[in-house]
Amino acid sequence: MVTLKLKAGAPRPPQPGSALRRRPPIRGGSGLVRSAAQARPAPPPQSAKPIPQARGERQAPPAPAAAHQPNHAPGSMRLSKRMSELGLASRREADDWIAKGWVRVDGRVISELGSRVMPGQAVTLDPRAKGEQARRVTVLVNKPIGYVSGQAEDGHEPALVLVTPQNRWRDDPSTLQFKLEHVRHLVPAGRLDIDSVGLLVLTQDGRLAKQLIGEGGSIEKEYLVRVQAAEPGPVPATTLELLRQGLSLDGEELRPARVDWLNQDQLRFVLQQGKKRQIRRMCEAVGLRVLGLKRVRIGKVVLGDLPAGQWRYLAADETFA
Repeated sequence: MVTLKLKAGAPRPPQPGSALRRRPPIRGGSGLVRSAAQARPAPPPQSAKPIPQARGERQAPPAPAAAHQPNHAPGSMRLSKRMSELGLASRREADDWIAKGWVRVDGRVISELGSRVMPGQAVTLDPRAKGEQARRVTVLVNKPIGYVSGQAEDGHEPALVLVTPQNRWRDDPSTLQFKLEHVRHLVPAGRLDIDSVGLLVLTQDGRLAKQLIGEGGSIEKEYLVRVQAAEPGPVPATTLELLRQGLSLDGEELRPARVDWLNQDQLRFVLQQGKKRQIRRMCEAVGLRVLGLKRVRIGKVVLGDLPAGQWRYLAADETFA
């Protein structure tokens, strides 16, 4: 099994402290002058004597004050977390709607952030929350090389700048009319490296983002990868087996992957997770160099004929799962 590890830096040695020099006693006319501690009068007797301490036994430090523990009902959880589990909203959306008074628990409006519920309680949304959710859009972009998935970095523009009326695919099946508000708060639901191309999802829907990139997600992502062997000659058959279920990254075993040869220099990867530069690092670990990488499918949604640098809306009847 191949494991890629980060080399930790060596800790810096501690700096030696400087020794304290003892001041000699000061002599006056009538002998040694007493120190301030010696001259200070003895404190008044305490009303309660400390517990005698055995010789050689170190006195334990005072116990810290007990921290305030909130009184939570056993088995309860934050309302925003429960809403996320139920697929009603992302946790950020949930907190926003709770503050607006758009959430009910067992028919009662809950407007206090941090409120907790039991798993069996009924959570419902105000029609205004459902309406706001229905107006949120998801955009599919065929990202070219040179654009980053998220915020601009190192002088490279984000793929979001491609979402303009001029770049909309003329064969977009959606009947939605483009509005500037559709661009606001669009975030990538999954990364695609700057030197990779293909299907990138930008969404305003927190529920969808969690479905695609949340922990334990099972949505498949399919890639076409052009590779070159580091050494001349045929690639050993064991290479595929390692790529399929024999690698670890960052000390964590990868989930099994579907990997197959399409031709003599192109592989097809189907993954259910998306670690940073995962495919490139997997190939590097088995002696393959990635020359090109293209994502062509996420779940049931395919890139299809969408031209590079253009975008379209996710249709109302399209789903990833």
